[in-house]
Amino acid sequence: MPNFNAAFKAEVSRLARKELRTEVGATKKAAAQLRHDVAALKRQAAALEKKVAFLAKQEGRRLTAAPSGKAPKGTRFSPKWVKSDRKRLGVSAKDYGRLVGVSSLTIYNWEGGKSKPREKQLAAWAAVRGMGKRDAMRRLEVLEG
Repeated sequence: MPNFNAAFKAEVSRLARKELRTEVGATKKAAAQLRHDVAALKRQAAALEKKVAFLAKQEGRRLTAAPSGKAPKGTRFSPKWVKSDRKRLGVSAKDYGRLVGVSSLTIYNWEGGKSKPREKQLAAWAAVRGMGKRDAMRRLEVLEG
């Protein structure tokens, strides 16, 4: 009888080891596949990050591009228009000045009628004047960095 128990235990151990080898092999294959998938996803994420960075840079250039040196023909200027446009956009003189490319003091002087924009500034102001509130906020975000 003792030989039978020992043989039985040995056979059970052998079968258990065989079953474990099968399970371990399947687990190793699954782990290798997961590592491969993770590496592929990391490559895709890096490619997407690169595209997003390129597009963000391109959009930043587009939004910060200075208008042409001359104002469109027939562009008129009024101090009241500067103030009303700034209020319409809901921005401070500092932010409005950043949109136009001048200082906040210049905006106050334009609003007060103490000075008028030069040709290049008039072109920049005309470009901002046609801008919507969302576009203005987006452009300010890009200008902030």
